[in-house]
Amino acid sequence: MRTFARVTLTALAFTVAALALPLALGGITLGASFENRYTARTDGSSPRPVPRAHDPAKPTAVIVVGNQGAVVSDTLAPYEILAASGAFNVYTVAPEARPVTLTGGLDLIPDLGFADLDRLLSSAAPEVVVVPALPDLGEPTTRPVTDWLKRQSSKGALLMSVCNGSGVLASAGLLDGRKATAHWIRIGGFDDEFPAVDWIRGTRYVDDGTIVTTAGILSGVDGALRVTERFAGTETARKTAETIGWSHYSPGSSPTMAQNTFEAADTVVGFNTAFKWDKPMLGILLTTGIRELELAAVFDTYGQSLAVETTAVGLDGSPIRSRHGLTFAPRGTPAAGDLDRLIVPGADAAVRHAADRYSAFSPVYLHSTPGFPFDAVLEDLARTTDAATTRWTARTLEYRPDHLALGGEAWPWKIALRPFGLAVLGLLAAFGIRALYRRRA
Repeated sequence: MRTFARVTLTALAFTVAALALPLALGGITLGASFENRYTARTDGSSPRPVPRAHDPAKPTAVIVVGNQGAVVSDTLAPYEILAASGAFNVYTVAPEARPVTLTGGLDLIPDLGFADLDRLLSSAAPEVVVVPALPDLGEPTTRPVTDWLKRQSSKGALLMSVCNGSGVLASAGLLDGRKATAHWIRIGGFDDEFPAVDWIRGTRYVDDGTIVTTAGILSGVDGALRVTERFAGTETARKTAETIGWSHYSPGSSPTMAQNTFEAADTVVGFNTAFKWDKPMLGILLTTGIRELELAAVFDTYGQSLAVETTAVGLDGSPIRSRHGLTFAPRGTPAAGDLDRLIVPGADAAVRHAADRYSAFSPVYLHSTPGFPFDAVLEDLARTTDAATTRWTARTLEYRPDHLALGGEAWPWKIALRPFGLAVLGLLAAFGIRALYRRRA
């Protein structure tokens, strides 16, 4: 009996030794991977947005972001669609009119604070309010947003959530007794957290009258086109879909889709987040006139992969204005940063060779050929990382990549072997300690 206990304790000790290094080092990297997605700027810069004319004959649509930021595609994709339709006054709003950080370190200067919007609309509600996923869902810091949403809903605004923005609406009690949907990764947790909501799977959006909720990230494109239909008609929505390069438009109804679930191949994200210690830093060049979807494509695709890090840079560090009037502030210039690659999104930037002055970085013009802006970024991600990471990213975006050429390695073998190498080191250390103890004994 004593021998059995000794063998059991020895086996337990060696198991702990094998797991200690992978868990400790992996945990540190894992935490940093998620923290870095919304790292706020520290220079105190707070440029003003460029004012735009307001047409009182048009309905007003606003995309609300929290003081802690928002998911970049949830914010910018609906913005471009509603703006490109020509049917709305479109603004970004926040509790306070100061820079907010979108996924991947893209600093947006909201057009208006809540008080500014009240003055603009004489305290009436905007006709449409779009709610993206917020990083601080469930935290007290979302209270200014949820309280404001309740007021807009009571005044008759049509609410539209994108991805886990439905969690923001649910936390405000606005989805109780309603049908709604959310991102496939979170919807199971929402079932438990918000049982008064009838959560629907296998659809890109749910139109429940005064509230439209969408599934993950790029399902927000379908939701925004549905809102466009309701205010401006099917023909306007169809032309808008063509304008942005979206070939999946389904007039009058939500496209069905297979409900994603976790698969064995999805373990790739665990290896990337916990054991990819040498993540390349990509400088994303912000240029005047860039489409909002082009910006969303680079920051969200690379960001959702968790295999690279991104930072926004500018030609001279000055704020830039996007195609439909948003203001973004870079965090320096390519020359000022320690970059591994310089990515230049935007078809206009490619035509102008906007980054040729930084030829030493071999700038990559992603959108030099036509297509939906996410296509070129997913193909670049596959070439520079691996196919497994890219397929995980596409599933997270809820975008089918079947038409894309996803080259590169099939799997990040070098990274996947790192935890096993750490386990071997831990075992060798344990054997060494045991041998030393026996020698002294």
